[in-house]
Amino acid sequence: MDHAAEGANVSSVDAAEGAIETRGIEPVPDHERHGRVRELFPTWVAANISVLLLTMGAALIVFNSLNFWQVLIVAIAAAVVSFGLVGVLSVSGKWGGAPGAMLSRATFGVRGNLFPGSILWVARFGWETINAVTGAYAVLTVLDLLFGISSNTPLIVVTLFAFVASTFLVSGMGRKALNVCNKWSTYLFGVFSVLVLGYLIVHVDWHDVFSKPAGSTAMLIAGIGTIAAGGISWVPTGPDFARYLPHAASGKKIVGTTVSGAGIVMVPMVLMGAVMAVSTPDLAKAQDPVSFLGDLLPTWLAVPYLITAIVGMLLINSLSMYSAGFTAQTMGVKLPRAAAVSINAMISLVGGLLLMLVATSFLSSFITFLILLAVSFSAWIGVYAVDMFRRRTRAVRYDPEALMDTGRTSRYWYAGGFCWQAMTAWTIALAAGLCFTDCAWFSGPLASTFIGKYGLGWAATIVISALVMALLPTPREGDDAPAPDATSARREPEKVSA
Repeated sequence: MDHAAEGANVSSVDAAEGAIETRGIEPVPDHERHGRVRELFPTWVAANISVLLLTMGAALIVFNSLNFWQVLIVAIAAAVVSFGLVGVLSVSGKWGGAPGAMLSRATFGVRGNLFPGSILWVARFGWETINAVTGAYAVLTVLDLLFGISSNTPLIVVTLFAFVASTFLVSGMGRKALNVCNKWSTYLFGVFSVLVLGYLIVHVDWHDVFSKPAGSTAMLIAGIGTIAAGGISWVPTGPDFARYLPHAASGKKIVGTTVSGAGIVMVPMVLMGAVMAVSTPDLAKAQDPVSFLGDLLPTWLAVPYLITAIVGMLLINSLSMYSAGFTAQTMGVKLPRAAAVSINAMISLVGGLLLMLVATSFLSSFITFLILLAVSFSAWIGVYAVDMFRRRTRAVRYDPEALMDTGRTSRYWYAGGFCWQAMTAWTIALAAGLCFTDCAWFSGPLASTFIGKYGLGWAATIVISALVMALLPTPREGDDAPAPDATSARREPEKVSA
């Protein structure tokens, strides 16, 4: 069978080494695997540079009624659980050299992958919109602190557009540009975070902080799920940033670097938000999740800290849009990766304007979105993890030609393009997860159960999807492919320029 690789028109020059990455969803060949595991550290640091973590830390104090030590437990557990999953599933990127959305074809089938892929793509829109709004609010706060310019509708529109456009530019340039930006933003944000921590240590009333009574175990566990939801949203895109790693790269180092990169930001920022909320509880309820920093910190510290945070949030969205471009191509969008990113950029702009100009409660919308985000991603995680576990002992874990072949000749065609085992497990888990969900928009029929009350719907979803997938018969790849001479039903592999 003569498979035409999608990247056949790419020159022999490494597709990731130029100023703009030219590689799309096609698997990275071995001779271009020049990445190093340590490059993942600034990537996952940058993925968490968001002042939303301050607001979420404050919410643990105000709404979950937790004390300082419970917030510390929540922050550490959330970082380890969520980015532990990111790290483990990122190893598949090293195995297959392709984005997570592409490798998922081997799990669900070339047609079946469209269903979970579409939900993950929609969820990605929401995540990018939330981050774009937060970044725009940060810009507005800096303008107010430096020049006394008050927020108004025209300024909101211009600021949000500028933020989304900048995100689109950076994400469109690709891997090399992202690595450089991530590295320097890590240094800058680290310096100013230490300064903010020092300021809080000196000026906070620590007696009030440590005298706060402990909250319930239910609220502690629910808090872990809320904070972990952001990390869980990165699980399907983890392989995207590991696909340039050589096969010899250590899987343990990938997991360790991922967790440490995320945790070194998540834990102190969540704690900082909790400490701030003890003296200023209103920051957890504000429509604008950023402006409170101008009230709590002196201008000389608040402005540079917010500027570095703006860069960080721009990078979060750039990383997300970078992966969204791959998802769009996998879903059949016949555009180069950089151009495919524009779809997400436009949706982020429209959604951001609605959230900033129409929505009455930013935090309520955000928390609800996080809950639904965790459930939708968790159903995919369990199925993908079991499939990945089964591939670990195979000589060829992912067939690069079969991944690019979307016709009946593909090894991953299964039955009519669907892996019925994976689709069954995913559908059952997704439905069950929604039944356990209780949020501002709806309450599932099982929301009053132990799992629902403790906010463990996302965890139950992962377990259910993994168990169902493991108990069903192991899928047999290639069973439904036609014989080599049955060319009448054959399609050429898709060609999507990078």
